[in-house]
Order: sequence, then structure tokens, then C-alpha cells
Amino acid sequence: MYIQYTMDQLCLPMDLEEDIPQNHLVRVVNTAVNRLDDAIFDAAYTGGGRDSYHPKMLTKVIIYAYAQRIYSSRQIAKAVRENIMFMWIAGRQRPDFRTINRFRSERMKAVLETVFTAVLQFLADENYVQLEHYFVDGTKIEANANRYTFVWGKAVVKHKAKLQEKVQTLFATIEEAENQEEREHVGQDLSELGEASEITSEKLEIAVKQLEEKLQAKPKDKSLKKAVRALRKDLLPRLQTYETHQEVLGNRNSYSKTDKDATFMRMKEDHMRNGQLKPGYNVHIGTENQFILGYSVHQRPTDTRCLIPHLEKVKSALGKLPATVIADAGYGGEENYDYLEQNEIEAIVKYSTYHREKSKAWQKDISKIDNWTYHNEEDTWTCAAGQTLVFRRESKEKTESGYEIEYRHYRSTSCEGCPLKSQCTKTEGNREVKVSLNYLRLKNQAREKLRSEEGYALAVRRMIEPEPVFGDIKNNRGFKRFLLRGLPKVSLEVGWLSLAHNLIKKAAMDAKRKGAKREQTA
Repeated sequence: MYIQYTMDQLCLPMDLEEDIPQNHLVRVVNTAVNRLDDAIFDAAYTGGGRDSYHPKMLTKVIIYAYAQRIYSSRQIAKAVRENIMFMWIAGRQRPDFRTINRFRSERMKAVLETVFTAVLQFLADENYVQLEHYFVDGTKIEANANRYTFVWGKAVVKHKAKLQEKVQTLFATIEEAENQEEREHVGQDLSELGEASEITSEKLEIAVKQLEEKLQAKPKDKSLKKAVRALRKDLLPRLQTYETHQEVLGNRNSYSKTDKDATFMRMKEDHMRNGQLKPGYNVHIGTENQFILGYSVHQRPTDTRCLIPHLEKVKSALGKLPATVIADAGYGGEENYDYLEQNEIEAIVKYSTYHREKSKAWQKDISKIDNWTYHNEEDTWTCAAGQTLVFRRESKEKTESGYEIEYRHYRSTSCEGCPLKSQCTKTEGNREVKVSLNYLRLKNQAREKLRSEEGYALAVRRMIEPEPVFGDIKNNRGFKRFLLRGLPKVSLEVGWLSLAHNLIKKAAMDAKRKGAKREQTA
């Protein structure tokens, strides 16, 4: 009546491979990693000590785990003990969670990008990607940090300035309490502190030691004792803390105390649904056919300043830059356009006002310089009212990265009595504009490419390239928050995710191709 069931009888075959389908993802991961040269992993092992687990085995386990939405090292170790697929790919070996975590976050930090590039080369050799069109986009992923232990750059500057003012006031009080000779001596100390410059903790430390020496000679001076106590116990430690904050901040406006590399960013997903800022990283990828060709992690929330560092990282990994870069309006700045032009990269990159320029309201707005006429030979502008704006002066501005932008200033000869002035400007006097002619030229080039047949097709294709990849990573595979802390380790996590995504995509395309062949032969 029942199929025979016993747990005491040995069953054959004992090979786990018999239970794994031929087209299973775990076989794709196994084949891809087996193709890697063993020498790639030599940089991760210095030698000596007891024998280590084979790096290929650990690489396979971690990639397959990330493909299965398993990111915790403890959960990966558990899967290796309990899951047939993991048992097979690990060769029935059982690395513990510490070994797995140490391998993915420490040993592989100098090797993972090489592994990623090697796998990408396999994909290129088999025509999954052509490395021609590079679609760039970014997304913000929350850091493994407390959402409420933040440090704000503006607050640090504000409190530090108040503290320095308080120190100056305290020293001025001490100076008034001393006799003429001591006032001259303390005045020299104040000069060393730098009344006209910023007080540093080093300068303040020297001044406090001098006051402590003076206090030993006058132990009954209560006002001096009180001042020294305030400086030593309160003001000096606070100043040192503010300086530490500024050192960690660098050119950022915030950081998290629990992951100092994370910057507070406004993200689309929010647990309180109120647009709250959260510590995170700006993850950038470049895709082709929805395969990830390059990745990078940034600490700044805006995309504009991330494009050049991202492409430089891609260049170091692949040995060359892509022929064509396609990106949205977040990347359309003069510095980026200039970089792409200098490196002979075709830029299908929108600028911030590209879509608004097509509206009737924009085209009828006479205050916009885009609706004016520039005369190259005379170097003048003609406004909507027919008035001529002549060149007055030139100025230069540098971005945070050191890129220099040249502006030319033009002013109307006379706006008095102009019937269109109220629509043109709200300022009194003649209209003046500041223009970067180089940026205007680069924008015109971008506009022509975007409106061409090929450029329009690539711009439309961009919407189904990197964005679905982010959707797959964040929603389908549930990776919305990093597990590791610090920029180097977070970059490794993105690398593992990218490897897993590419092999998942390869398996899906292989299955699709086999299905198409069956239909043709049927």
C-alpha cells in the first residue's frame, strides 16, 4: 500500500551531482569560476601556516550565496552544511562563518576586481557583451550604520567657531587679571594662538601648558585655576573632537559615527515614509545587455561628480574606456562633457534642462539665454528685445576637483525703457549675464547627438539597462542595506553582487537560447 521507506538503508549513487539539474545556476557558477586561472588568487595568500581552503571553492560558495539572496556569513555557513547545492559546490567541505567572512572582506580585497574582469572577459568572448555601449546610472544603498548617530559638517564648523571665540574671551579675561609684565607675556601666547587666524588644538595645548606652569607659581590664584580647569577639561577636548570630525568629513557634509565612511543621503526608500536622510553609499554601475561591465562606490550623494571617478576605475580594470557612454541628466555638467571629449568618448548624456527646452513655456521665456542670439565674430549677444549685450570681463571658477571653468560676462548697453524688461529680469539697471561658452558648445554637441536617430535609440534603451539591474538587486534579491562597514568592504560587497548578477543573467540567457532552439527543431 505504501512505497517502501527506511532511513537505515544505504542508497546509491552517493554523488550529489546526480540530484542537480544540468541547467541549474549552480553549474553556471561552477563552470565560470573553474575557468579562472589559479594564479589570480596568489595575491590573496602569502603562504605559511596550515593549508587554507581553496579560494575557488570559497569564491563559488559566496557567488552562489549572493545569487540566492543569502548575504550573512553565518547563513552561508549554514547553507554549506544543509543545502545540497552548496554541499556539492563546496565539495562537502564546511568552512565556518569566520572563514567565509574573512575571505570575502579581507583576502579578496586585492583580487576581486581581477576575478570580476576575468569573468567579464569570458562573457565578451562568448558574445554576451561587446563592451561598446556603456549605460551608466547610480543608486543609493543604506549603510550598516545607526540612522541617528550623525555628524553634520555645518554644525561642526559653527560649534568650533563658537568655541574658539570662547577661548579668545577666556584668554582676554586672564590677560586683564594679570599685571603689565604678565599681560605682555600672555599677549605673546595669544599671538601664538593666532588672534587673526584659526586656533588649533596644538596651539591651545602649548598655551594651556604655559598657564599650568604659571599656576604652579601662583597656586592660590582662583581665577587662573578656574580658567586652566575649563581649558584642560572642557575646551581643549572639545576642540580636538571638532578637528577629528573635520578630518573624517573631508569635503563631505556629513558622516555616521558607526560607519565613518557613510554619508547621509536622501533615499527613495524610507522606513518612516517621510523622506528622512539615512547613512549610505552612492553605488554606480555601467551595463550592456543588462550585464554589469563596471562598478564603483562613492561617498557623495550627487551623481555629477561620480562619473569621472567611475570611468577611471573602469579604465584601470578593463585597460580601456568604452566607446560610447549613455547617461541621464544627472551627469550633464561641463566637467564631465569635457572629460568625455578629451578621451574621445561619444557622449549620449543629457543635461539638466534638456527636456524642459522642448516645452513651449521654455521657448517663449525671453529671460533664457538659450532663446537669444550669439554673434561669434563680434562676441556679443542679442536679447529678445533686440538689445546688444557686449563683453565686459572674464572670470574663472574652480570646482572641488580642481577643474577650471571660464566665464565671460556680458552687459546690455541700455535696458532703460525696454517694454520687455519685466519679463527679462527683476534686477534694476542693465541686464548682465555670465556664460561659459565652452559649456554652451558642449551642450549643443550633446543636443545634436541626443536628437539623432542613433542617439535617441540609445537614450531610450538606457531606461531598460541599468535601472532594471538595480531593481533586480534591491527588490528581487532583497539587497537594500549593506552588511559590512567601511568603503573598502562595501566596495567588495558590490563586487560580489555584480559577479552574482552577471552569472544569473548568463544562466537566464542560456535557458532562453535553449528554449528558442527547441522551438525551432520542434
